[in-house]
Amino acid sequence: MRYKDYTWPHNPESCAVEYRRQIAAHKIPLGGWYLQDLGRTYRIFRGEGTFAGERAYEEFQTLAEVFDQTGPGLLVHPVWRTVSAYFVTLELMEEPLPDYVRYRFSFWEDSTASGGLVEVPVEGEPEGGTDPEIPAGGWGAVHTVRKGETLWGIAWRYGVALTALIAANPQIKNPNLIYPGDQVRIP
Repeated sequence: MRYKDYTWPHNPESCAVEYRRQIAAHKIPLGGWYLQDLGRTYRIFRGEGTFAGERAYEEFQTLAEVFDQTGPGLLVHPVWRTVSAYFVTLELMEEPLPDYVRYRFSFWEDSTASGGLVEVPVEGEPEGGTDPEIPAGGWGAVHTVRKGETLWGIAWRYGVALTALIAANPQIKNPNLIYPGDQVRIP
């Protein structure tokens, strides 16, 4: 398993994915309730693991440093799909020893990343994903938004930070709403 630049020395012992849906309850006059499905919100990926051996506590400290980093990162697991996620909890389950640490963790899927990284074939783009619009290094380009694209996906494609992409495009009032044909400047 991997998150950002950290790779677990071995996969955690247990992992689970929890899907969430938001439901609104509206009281009906004269009794009863009307439930409204507001849609899927985010998934929670949680698990437990241990580090054992002479560097066990050092390995946990390295994981704790990754937890301290802000912002989402790519979460890669051998079974579930790769998603952008926030590292939400990291908990010691018992007093750590230098050679044994038992921990629990959870990640929340970043819903602004459209539910995961999915390669979307683009008409007119050569097989293999090279894009003639991306100049060497990706700097100074203007990208024309295609159907289904997000700012996060565009930032990932050009190798720039999402915050830098948003800052370079003040004409985009809501970063969650871009439309086919919009012009996005790549910093």
